[in-house]
Amino acid sequence: MRSPATQSHGSGTAGNDAHETAILTIDLGALADNYRDLCERATKAECAAVVKADAYGLGMAQAAPALWRAGCRTFFVATITEATDLRALLPDAVIYVLSGLLAGTAPLFRKNDLRPVLNSAIEIREWAGYCERVREPLACAVHIDTGMNRLGLSASEVAEILDLPALWQTFTLSLVMSHLACADDPSHTKNAAQRARFDTARARFPETLGSLANSAGILLGHGYHYGLVRPGIALYGGHPQRQGEVPFRSVVHLMGRILQTRAAVEGESVGYGATRTLTRPTRIGIVAAGYADGLFRALSAGDGEEGLTAYLGPYPAPILGRVSMDLIAVDVTDIPDAYAQRGAWVELLGPNVSAHAMALQAGTIDYEVLTSLGTRATRRYIGG
Repeated sequence: MRSPATQSHGSGTAGNDAHETAILTIDLGALADNYRDLCERATKAECAAVVKADAYGLGMAQAAPALWRAGCRTFFVATITEATDLRALLPDAVIYVLSGLLAGTAPLFRKNDLRPVLNSAIEIREWAGYCERVREPLACAVHIDTGMNRLGLSASEVAEILDLPALWQTFTLSLVMSHLACADDPSHTKNAAQRARFDTARARFPETLGSLANSAGILLGHGYHYGLVRPGIALYGGHPQRQGEVPFRSVVHLMGRILQTRAAVEGESVGYGATRTLTRPTRIGIVAAGYADGLFRALSAGDGEEGLTAYLGPYPAPILGRVSMDLIAVDVTDIPDAYAQRGAWVELLGPNVSAHAMALQAGTIDYEVLTSLGTRATRRYIGG
């Protein structure tokens, strides 16, 4: 039986690979479970999946097929390149491209059976003109801005374009959508205001599928679900809302290896800039992970500060000093030697350190945590 220091502590078979210094384990089984959970929450609405930015940094090539096997049939990406990559993986999926229709790209959409999310009157006119030329009513979505002032048709554009019936007859409108600005705060009055604006806009397309809810919008309740919901961060184990416990399974586990343990006396400093001065005799574990692996420098802990808390098995190991590119130092003084020794694996992100907790500590959001994970750590996919 292996000692606690060489056990993987949730990192798969990490303890069997002497050369590896960091391992990123992605649980496709947990991803599929989160998708099924969201389907249950959405009840009568179809549950799509947002897999843009390489499935939030976790690997679209692995995540999208796992979601397909779990029952997902509609996917959203940000760019045409992402969409063509996804089409090669899932020949039969419905794929929407959120960035819309760039000038001259309509033939690419048709060639790869992709659906642009049309964000302006100009895009709608161009798509209609192309469909008329090829004599094919190609499918698309229309994005109506309901108060976010990002992408989407403005109120004036809606008024301009809706009264041109001949234009709309040239293509197939498969989805009318909008995007919530403040769904991460259930008490925000803007949520209801956007829903009311969306209802007004949708009334012009009574037979077309509607979509308003992202991950956070799903948690706002059935009134926001319409015909299709578009979860992203929730699929990958992040928390869509600002408060409360994370209701979804953890998908990502990042482990770093202790390269060395060392003893330091009271009064000595740790790391770049000497920002942390020790207040007691301290045993330090030097871990092979840093901001090149997605650990933000904002997770550092100078004097009087709290930074990232890593874990060795059940034992917390607070960071000491600054996060550097390749290394962090953690306090292992109170951890049994059997856990805190050279070669031991330290949990940096996982069951004890959620992406949401790391985001709060770094002053950012779960999305940035996941999409910032570097490519240096050895990636392993389990489950699914």
